[in-house]
Amino acid sequence: MVFKKLMQAMGVGGPSVETVLANPNCRPGGFLEGQVHVIGGDHAVDVEYVAIGLMTRVEVESGDSEYNTNQEFHRQRLTGSFRLDPGARYDVPFRFDVPWETPITEVYGQRLHGMTMGLATELEVARAVDKSDLDAVMVHPLPAQERILDALLRLGFRFSKADVERGRVYGVQQHLPFYQEIEFYPPSAYASGINQLELTFIATPQNLQVVLEIDKRGGFLTEGHDAFGRFDVDYATVDQVDWAGQLDNWLRQSAQRRGLFF
Repeated sequence: MVFKKLMQAMGVGGPSVETVLANPNCRPGGFLEGQVHVIGGDHAVDVEYVAIGLMTRVEVESGDSEYNTNQEFHRQRLTGSFRLDPGARYDVPFRFDVPWETPITEVYGQRLHGMTMGLATELEVARAVDKSDLDAVMVHPLPAQERILDALLRLGFRFSKADVERGRVYGVQQHLPFYQEIEFYPPSAYASGINQLELTFIATPQNLQVVLEIDKRGGFLTEGHDAFGRFDVDYATVDQVDWAGQLDNWLRQSAQRRGLFF
């Protein structure tokens, strides 16, 4: 009997949990729908709750070093406590709101290199090991984000990689404790003055905040410097703006202020 209780406390023979998404594709500010299936094991258990949460990989700077960690950034409890009999099935339908600031993971049908995103399901069982499940989620850009990305590609910039960094962006309305940076290689027209271009989106229900950073190429006797730009995109009028022209103008002005000319 003691051995059986020990095995139960270790989760052996306990319930299992599986999440089935109706569609793993979503956009910032959208939602995910699905069902969580909880299947009883070989003994009755008291389930304290079932919860789901979005997780991504975040880069953290600590002193002179940095490391990556998985971070849950939005969570929703789906149930309270309930009794789960042996072999019983408990289905929990859900609709999960995706935060507006959620990093994007897919562009033009391709995964952004360096990005991970998953929906984690947690089954908390009294006096036993937690059960969990993780399902991949694909976050596609908002139409306004697509317009900015399209403009950069028309200018000749090419995707390099993307990551998520813990911290805050100065001068923007931000709720999550991290932000995404999408890095681009410059085209030949800009390569004399730019090592790389970094793009950050901070979306809100009202507008899209865009932050650009260019890394200036340093010479033999000069240091490289970063230049920042920030602007808001109105969802209602995004299609009325020549974004390629706007971005080209900002890049050239930023470079000229630092003595560079394309």
